[in-house]
Amino acid sequence: MEQETFRQKFRRQKVSYLFISVPFFLFFIFQLVPLFVSFFLSFTQYDVIHPPKFIGLENYRKIFFEDPLFWLAIKNTAVYTAGVVPTGICISLLLAVAIDQKIRFKNFFKSIFFLPTVTAMIAVSVIWKWCYAGEKYGLFNFLLMKAGFSPVDWLASPTWTLPSIMIMSVWAGIGYNMILFLAGLQTIPHTMYEAAEIDGAGFWRQFFHITLPLLRPTIIFVTMMSLIFSFQVFEQIYIMTGEMGEMGGVLNSALTIVAYLYDQGFQKFHMGYASALAYIIAFCVFIITMLYKGVMKDTKVEY
Repeated sequence: MEQETFRQKFRRQKVSYLFISVPFFLFFIFQLVPLFVSFFLSFTQYDVIHPPKFIGLENYRKIFFEDPLFWLAIKNTAVYTAGVVPTGICISLLLAVAIDQKIRFKNFFKSIFFLPTVTAMIAVSVIWKWCYAGEKYGLFNFLLMKAGFSPVDWLASPTWTLPSIMIMSVWAGIGYNMILFLAGLQTIPHTMYEAAEIDGAGFWRQFFHITLPLLRPTIIFVTMMSLIFSFQVFEQIYIMTGEMGEMGGVLNSALTIVAYLYDQGFQKFHMGYASALAYIIAFCVFIITMLYKGVMKDTKVEY
């Protein structure tokens, strides 16, 4: 049989190329073009009104050597990540193990815990902001005063602003991680638990010697995804502290790196500076992704 030429293949598959071209065109216009434009802008001084002025690496130099707010944002982001990621993973893992047992209303509990995940983060942040409101209106302060404690300025105190947002983020992310852990638990053969029971192993011995080792790939995946999401936290900061003046609450106590990018780019119109911040964030996310790939490459689970 004579081999087809490229032109013949194209004519035969032109409908396929037509369908592929539409999403590719949209990807090119809305993803690749902005990507390259923002990369160019990161080397310029640009305020939207005047044409971009090329300044080389000056934006990056200012970020690393002359901008204390950048390092404060990095610190707050690190604190947020260190608090939210391990806490959320531990709680969601324990919930997944509990729901995976032979209990009644299993689907009901799955739905209840997963409900915050399918709720828009904007709506969740608004509701929690009302709960954190002042002495007269806030649900949490009302309960504290009923219990005999003094009210707390949850979102108006440099001490409490970031922890308050962290608590809300843990609550909002538990359902998503729990479903992932439940999926991972389904891959563990129940015969292993039955054999462990026959040998006299209790719940906690089974958990530490069977569940955790065989759930390692899922734990690594959830950890890496949680790290990426935490590093990009923005909606909570914007909704819960945006009305406090500067983005990030009182004394920038909850200013994170993405919130700082938004403040520089869309409130102060330092678009070149904000573009440089965006590529620093992208580089950090890239490093986390490469670490995940390296860890997963060496992870082998044998039953």
